[in-house]
Amino acid sequence: MNEERRIIETDTVALVKHIGDMSVASRTRTLKEAVQLIGGFDPLRSPLVIKPNLCTHPSWDISRFATTHVKMVEAVAILALRKYKGLSVKIVESDSVDKFADETTFAKYGYKALEERLRMSGLDVSLVNLSQPPLVKVKHDGLYVKELELNRLLTKPKYFISVALAKTHPISYITGTIKNLFGLLPKKDKKSYHPKDKTLEFNQLIIDLTKLVTPDLCIIDAIVGMEGVVTGRPKRINALIVGRDPVSVDATMTRLMGLEPERIYHLVEAEKHGLGTLNPKVVGESLESMTVDFIPSSTLRPAAVIS
Repeated sequence: MNEERRIIETDTVALVKHIGDMSVASRTRTLKEAVQLIGGFDPLRSPLVIKPNLCTHPSWDISRFATTHVKMVEAVAILALRKYKGLSVKIVESDSVDKFADETTFAKYGYKALEERLRMSGLDVSLVNLSQPPLVKVKHDGLYVKELELNRLLTKPKYFISVALAKTHPISYITGTIKNLFGLLPKKDKKSYHPKDKTLEFNQLIIDLTKLVTPDLCIIDAIVGMEGVVTGRPKRINALIVGRDPVSVDATMTRLMGLEPERIYHLVEAEKHGLGTLNPKVVGESLESMTVDFIPSSTLRPAAVIS
């Protein structure tokens, strides 16, 4: 991304109301409006790497609101492929303590079926487990990280889109674009990165990750948010948030949830490192008209899900 483009667009975030059902077509219409408000995808290039927020829980009724819906990722791919038909699209996730990306997550949440259907249509779409080789060590003089192992795909030129959800979190306070990048780490035992007594280190780590693999486009699916990480209380917001810089998008999401970005360490610190602003220009809907208050905790017991 060149410097001139960042100066023009970096502090602009689109907030769009989702009107319609949960279908791919309806999501695509809302996403198209949001992307147009910030000037489009340009400069889009191959490969297009899409990182959804994928969590697991034994109960689909609970975890479906903790996970980026496959229909939203399909909407992203469709919209991009309409403009650039020759794109190579790679949907990525890594293993974690509770899941193997290939065997459970991609299959369970419909991503494997999406890959097969789009490939049958002649499109270059594939799933990538970031925990699998080739892995490379990357040096980084960060707040927490000095050297980190990443899948080689993430170290090469690409167009990178994070498709996260509006959720609360006990360690990072909120889950948005920046927290979603934690899933880029290939190590399966990710709990070692965020023990309860290392809150500061965890937040520094996700800032370092965002500096190493900065999204070109940040999308928050806030049609339904959740008070909680994997289990919790779903809350309907009926919004999409789209922007180019992670802090700007996450700060907008935080305010949409009735919370204060100025009180969130990783957003305040990431702003100092040029990853966006806590006070972006919001275009589309007003925050005041769309705000849904969230309880800043993920300790709630699972509530009845939204149908």
